[in-house]
Amino acid sequence: MSQLVLLAGLIPSGCRVPGPPRDVENSMQHDSVARVLGRHTRRLMALPGVVGTAEGRCSGRACILVLVTQRTPELERLVPAELEGVPVEIRETGPIRALDSG
Repeated sequence: MSQLVLLAGLIPSGCRVPGPPRDVENSMQHDSVARVLGRHTRRLMALPGVVGTAEGRCSGRACILVLVTQRTPELERLVPAELEGVPVEIRETGPIRALDSG
């Protein structure tokens, strides 16, 4: 049993493809998604029913989230599937409002 555990532990490190460390790679993805989001948020927020935008993960990849009160065929038509190569996903959240501080 200990041999199986040892072998299982060796497989991932032996199959690793050379490249930047994961934290550097994630940081690079975050930076590029943040920049793309920054360039397009104003236009996305101007669409009727859009209540926010965010960075997220879609199918394991960095993506842009467009938060909407209600998903409609019109929004599906107006919100692009990707922006500058970054996938975009519409998420229905309902209305978003600030919490009372008192």
